[in-house]
Amino acid sequence: MSEIKENILVIEDDPVYRNLSKSILKERFNVFATESPTRAFQLLDKESVSYVICDYLLPEMNGLQILDRIKQDHPEIEIIMISDSGDMDTVIEALRKGASDFFRKPFSATDLWVAIERTKRQAEINQHLAEQKKRNHRLKETINEVIGNDIIGESSNILEIKKQMEMVAQTPDTSVLIIGESGTGKELVARGIHDMSARREELFGAINMSAIPSSLFESEFFGHKKGSFTGAIADRAGWFESANRGTLFLDEIGEMTPDLQVKLLRVLEDRSYTKVGGQQQQKYDIRIVAATNKSIEKLTDGKSFRLDLFHRLGTFIIHLPPLRERQSDIPLLANYFLKILAKKMGKGVKKIHPDVFSLFSNYAFPGNIRELKNIVERALILCQGNELMPSHFNLLPTSVPKVSVAAKSETYDLKELEKQAIIGALEKTNYNKAEASRLLNLDWNALYRRIKKYDIEIKDYD
Repeated sequence: MSEIKENILVIEDDPVYRNLSKSILKERFNVFATESPTRAFQLLDKESVSYVICDYLLPEMNGLQILDRIKQDHPEIEIIMISDSGDMDTVIEALRKGASDFFRKPFSATDLWVAIERTKRQAEINQHLAEQKKRNHRLKETINEVIGNDIIGESSNILEIKKQMEMVAQTPDTSVLIIGESGTGKELVARGIHDMSARREELFGAINMSAIPSSLFESEFFGHKKGSFTGAIADRAGWFESANRGTLFLDEIGEMTPDLQVKLLRVLEDRSYTKVGGQQQQKYDIRIVAATNKSIEKLTDGKSFRLDLFHRLGTFIIHLPPLRERQSDIPLLANYFLKILAKKMGKGVKKIHPDVFSLFSNYAFPGNIRELKNIVERALILCQGNELMPSHFNLLPTSVPKVSVAAKSETYDLKELEKQAIIGALEKTNYNKAEASRLLNLDWNALYRRIKKYDIEIKDYD
């Protein structure tokens, strides 16, 4: 079966070059050729043409005018310009207006094929990029469906955070540092800033900085060339290349090792990077949004985190309050999670009994919004009717003290509050550490470390 040839149109008023182009191109293309721009437009309206090769000096109109007309009526067509004027300003203007490539007269068969091959490769790259953007858009929609994309709340501090997000989103590349306890929604705020910014159509990359070994930092962030180290079987793009013109969210920066902090600071200051195994420096255009559950005091005490890196990341700082400090938002959040989780699970539960909110009002939510979501999800699994009742929240560790105004007046020690929350969860579950870790929204290993840290006595139950 013979290969189906693509159509190509040559617009050239010099019969020598027109016939030369036809004889070269007919091997791989169905060639249309004309000296008249008017005739060319008629052909483009009737035939499916992949490429146009157009001389700059023509009767009726010049090449730039033809380029404008074709790009307006047929934006999918790739256009290669020919010029014998030697005027680079004309070439630059043609490329700016959408021409894919150019070559000069007199030309050889090699000149013609090289221009076409370059154009084909660039078209493939553009198509791949468009497909990746579509995939990124679909992925963003999927993520929003799963985790939600709204900052839920009407309390004064949440309204202020929304205002801050809108303001910083309008800046082109201001770095943002989000500070808040675990589970307060730091990534959601980062995504919100990205989605409100001019970078919204580009990639949002989220990286857990505590999970990246120092030895892999360069490869993960800068990418590597094939053969640059054992196992590098192909070129690989790093985060700064993949997310270029987008946003990088660096989570848990407070857990970075000192040598990793040095490497990150260097690339942020230089605004450029070099692939592992490569030689050429590459610039990047990325907004950096970082997050930590450590306080500003801890980050700036000079003991575990570099001050220069803190100032580089913290141009604009957003503080997220814990859920216990925005009690009025709990019903809104609970009903929001009920709606999206019931739909996801195919449950017909429509509402939450008012007594449940009384139960919530006596609980500190040490795991914050993430814990509230987990609690609602578990209640939905247990619920067989159309309303969530207090009985569906029977594992809620009500013995964990609520941080009330009175409690605040007695202590500001978050470590003591965390210790008491852990003790309360252990007592509630008869010292079943696996169940207590679930209630506290902690990994089992994390709970074990905290038990050792606070020297909490574990009682044995038969």
